[in-house]
This record gives sequence, structure tokens and C-alpha cells, in this order.
Amino acid sequence: MSSLNKESAHASILAIGTANPSNVMQQSTFPDFYFHVTGNDHKQELKDKFRRICEKSGIKKRHTYVDEAMLAANPGMATYMAPTLDTRQAIAAKAVPELGAAAAAAALKEWGRPVEDITHLIVVSTSGGSDLPGADYHIVRLLGLSPNVRRVALYYQGCNAGATALRVAKDFAENNPGSRVLAICAETIVKHFRGLDDARMDNLVAQALFGDGASAVIVGAHPIAGKEEKRLFDILHTSQLLIPETGDAVNVFLREAGLLFFLGKELPSLISKNIEAGLMEMLRGAGVEDLDRNSMFWAVHPGGRGVLDLVEAALGLKPEKMEASRKVLAEYGNMSSACVWFILDEMRRRSVAEGQRTTGEGCDWGVVFGFGPGLTLDSVLLRSAQI
Repeated sequence: MSSLNKESAHASILAIGTANPSNVMQQSTFPDFYFHVTGNDHKQELKDKFRRICEKSGIKKRHTYVDEAMLAANPGMATYMAPTLDTRQAIAAKAVPELGAAAAAAALKEWGRPVEDITHLIVVSTSGGSDLPGADYHIVRLLGLSPNVRRVALYYQGCNAGATALRVAKDFAENNPGSRVLAICAETIVKHFRGLDDARMDNLVAQALFGDGASAVIVGAHPIAGKEEKRLFDILHTSQLLIPETGDAVNVFLREAGLLFFLGKELPSLISKNIEAGLMEMLRGAGVEDLDRNSMFWAVHPGGRGVLDLVEAALGLKPEKMEASRKVLAEYGNMSSACVWFILDEMRRRSVAEGQRTTGEGCDWGVVFGFGPGLTLDSVLLRSAQI
């Protein structure tokens, strides 16, 4: 892959790392597991409905810290609204920084430079924030980062925060010559796995959808003399669109029972109706509004199979343009903020394996989309590197 363009001050992604817990849940057997551990085996009709939700999800498996042993030791987590926040936070406070550090270690290994050369740290987590000092502090300790590293924590941002973190990393890298930014997204379902409420189908959808994972990127601009680095993607432009009057489409509340997710049925259609406006705002800002959609690569947050289907249709994309996003959904489920960097990692590895000319599946330009509470659309315009 090509070296950094010494005449360009654009920030670039220089390395990507990912990590997941070793415990795997197969989606085909998850309904039996879920109804067993929550004490609802006798509710066969509801289990059959949940099985259909799982079958239609586009997910084959997920990784998670939640297992039968954890739930046996903490039975309140397997009920719907038991006051279990202390228990959940104690588990997440340890799991999130460890998972984030594992993803970061993989990115650092690929990057190949000393950990002391990291000047800025961005840590994103919707599931691990609360305690102070937080996951960012613990990751500094786990990785052996410099005590002078400049830290920013983005907690409780939601599924769009992977794209948000690229925007922040771009600003840090481009405005601080010589800086190298380590950005980490780490998420777990520990805070929002819960038992059954017969009337809450949105809870069942959430239980079928989310998984645990962490991803990390190293971002830099202004090449440093004598320091050979390889770029994967240039970060050219970012934007964010807050869609008016959609504040109830995605709600996440931190309560005594943990994190409560409320997903509106209209969420996929709201995204599809507004995705064009969000895309065009970004492309116009970058001065490339005439780009052909199917000549680009796409890393679309896999909020669910329905979201990917409707985004594909709304933008007139060929099915192959969503393959990387669908692959990550199938193998890991929705890992909230961590997903889009998993997709970029999948895309660049597939590009190399298939002998493509660029890291973006042979395309030069590409888009990262993140969707989160608000309803918020975060967009990032990337340019892929030559292989």
C-alpha cells in the first residue's frame, strides 16, 4: 500500500484493529437460550415470534460477555426491570477498557511505531461510561500510553459515534502537526441484556440485534520525516445532520435497571427518507456532489437488516456495495459505535485478497454512515489508498 502523500495534510487512517469476547452466541439457538435463562420456556408462542425475529435479522452469530454463568451469578440481569445497574456497571467497567485495549493493541501492532508516539486518545463507549476515572484512563494504563497523552471521552453517544470519532480524530490530526491519534470504540450488551416483557416487542428486537466488540484506528496527518507509515484511507470531509422532530425514534435511558433501549418501528424508514439529504450535505461540502454512487465504496452502520435494505434502495446502490456492511452484521450483530471500523477492516482485507487496486474495493471515494439517537446522521467522506 502507498506511503503517505508528503504534500497532503489530510488526516489518514494508518491502522485498524478489532477485538471481540471469545464467547459466541449462534443466532439460530439464541431464542432457546434467551427464553431458558429468563425463565420463559413455557411461553411458546412468544418464543416462536422471537425466533422469527432472529431468523430475519441477517445475523448468524454474535460475541458477548453475557453467558449462562454470568446470569446464574446475577439473576436480576435476566429479568426485565430489576434494579441491577450497580451489578452491570461493575462488569462493564472492567470489560470495556480490556476489550478496547485489545483492539488498540492490534492497531498498534499493524502501525508498527512505539506506543509512546501516540499523542491523542479518543475513547467511545455507550455501554462503559459512568465511572470516573473512566475507560479512557484505564486504557492509558493497560496500553502503557504516555501520561501526557491528550484524552477525550465520548460516552453515551450511540451507534453514530464511530463516525463522530473520525471527525474528532481528523480535527486533532490536522491541527496538531506531528500528532498521532488513537481512537477506540468499545461496546458490550452487559448493561442492556434483560429479560422478557410480553408487551415490549422493541425489547425483543434489541435482544436479537446487539453484540459485543471493539475497534480501533490510528489517525495521522503531516508525515513525519524518517517515520515510514502506510495509509489505508484518507479522511476528506465530515458532516452531521440532526433530523428535526425525530427525538423519539431511538431512545436510550440509563436507569436503575441498566440501559433501556426504545427503538421506534419507523426508524429504518426515517433513515432511508433522510439519507439522501445527509449524503448531499456532505458531498456538497467536499465539492464532489456529482460522484456516481455505484463508483464509491460504502461503510454503512448495520443498525439492522431493515436499515441496510432501505439505505441500499434509497441511494440506488447495487447489492454488492453493501456486502461488507452485511458481512459485519452477519458475523457480529450490531456492535453500536464499533461497527463502521469493522466494516472498513473487512473491506480493506477483502480488497487485498481479491487483488483490487485500492483499499476501497477498487473504488477511490467512499462514505461512512453512522446513525444514532436524535435522530443523528454522521457522514464521513473517505478516499482509499492504492494497494
